[in-house]
Amino acid sequence: MTDLALHRAPTRDPAWLGRVFWIGLCLVLLWPLGVATEFKPWVLLEPDNLRITAQFIGSFWPLAHDAEFLAMVARDTWRTVAMATAGVTLALVVAIPLTLLGTRVLSLSALSGRMARGPYALRQAVRWLLIVLRSIPELVWALVFVRVVGLGPTAGVLAIALTYGGMLGKVYGEILESGETHATENLLRNGSGRLQAFFYGLLPTNAAELTSYTVYRWECAIRSSVVLGFVGAGGLGQQLDNSMKMFNGGEVASMLLVFIGLVALADRVSAWLRKALG
Repeated sequence: MTDLALHRAPTRDPAWLGRVFWIGLCLVLLWPLGVATEFKPWVLLEPDNLRITAQFIGSFWPLAHDAEFLAMVARDTWRTVAMATAGVTLALVVAIPLTLLGTRVLSLSALSGRMARGPYALRQAVRWLLIVLRSIPELVWALVFVRVVGLGPTAGVLAIALTYGGMLGKVYGEILESGETHATENLLRNGSGRLQAFFYGLLPTNAAELTSYTVYRWECAIRSSVVLGFVGAGGLGQQLDNSMKMFNGGEVASMLLVFIGLVALADRVSAWLRKALG
């Protein structure tokens, strides 16, 4: 037998049995989840459901395109972008101070190896506050603020600010603590203040990742702004909800196309910002 025959590639994947086992195990574990959620996708193919789906999609044509409607859509699209941008800006106001307070790397007492009780308790309190903020969905916050401040974009801005403030604060802290901290520790050991250590030690090495995540959250906030409109928080989502309740498929289809374009534009802007600032 030649050396070529001895080193011939196997005709089947040597790890196929292990892969089949793990795939089967995943399916077994996922089965109870499907039962719990009553996941039955085959009902979509039932004749009655297919007929209703066809009628719903058929109502999308012709698209609404009169001047008054398009002017309204333009105003609410701009309001949606403004809501998302203002919400993320306020979220930064919430997240940045909490991140500085809750980051272990910026603790002077932690330089000795073990953080003092007071700073440790403060850090844990900040982390629990961030957990509370991000645990409550922005939709629930919006329902609360609609009752407090009334219908309109203000409720949406506040809802995004609180939920996204918790998200940004958590991820910012993880980014700062997982990066290179040698320069920051040296600055603190030589008498530098926390803000100086942050701006000259942590920020330069983590700026690209922080910027990328912030821009991504702004993109997500635009999508959230439309959803918040369904509970009266204003913007394009509120007009979409009104058109759906009136069974005006042409208006719904037109606004959906605008929303798709808005998300695509936000994706391009975010990609440009990441490239410019990263």
